[in-house]
Amino acid sequence: MPKIKMPKASPSLDMTPMVDLAFLLVTFFMLTATVRVSEPVVVDSPSSTSDKILPDNVMMISIDKFGKAFFNISNPQVRISTLERMGEQYKIQFNDDEKKRFGAMTSIGVPMDKLKDYINFDDSQRQKVKSPGIPVDSTNNQLGDWIQFGRIEAAKLAKSEKDKAESAGRDFKYEPLRFAIKADGAASYIAVQDIIKIFTKKDIYRFNLITNLEQEAE
Repeated sequence: MPKIKMPKASPSLDMTPMVDLAFLLVTFFMLTATVRVSEPVVVDSPSSTSDKILPDNVMMISIDKFGKAFFNISNPQVRISTLERMGEQYKIQFNDDEKKRFGAMTSIGVPMDKLKDYINFDDSQRQKVKSPGIPVDSTNNQLGDWIQFGRIEAAKLAKSEKDKAESAGRDFKYEPLRFAIKADGAASYIAVQDIIKIFTKKDIYRFNLITNLEQEAE
């Protein structure tokens, strides 16, 4: 009696759920991702054994290996209001588009008379600019003004948010502004000391020194 052969059915796999998932992930990353703006300076910090993490609400003063100073403050709203105060101080008018662009930038290391042009550069042009650093001279201490106005505007924003929360009957949680210095390992001690002097003149006596975490020997 001949053997009956069962028909062979080729296996099939429905890829529709996987394709849907892939499109959902792509859509999610497109909607939530932000453009990373390049830093105008690369600072190779010295290493240490400290493992404390830098808080989100921070004012950062970076010092490159040549001793040039750069300013950054993390909150975009405070950045914009600080720019407005600096514009008033140095008689420079910034339009709404320039304020918006500045709010999305990272560190700056140019004097006020060159800042307007720097803001209007695109990211590729800024990378080609050799930033001279923010003046810290005793006769032209622009960095001191950035620090002072940034501190004032951060406090004003905190008070405004607190008032809004209290009027709405909500609890107010606010992380105070922290101050940090990130110096290149090759920067001179004098350059770091000059920034510390500016902090102390502004009655800022607590700040973080940013370092890279030192690798433990196996």
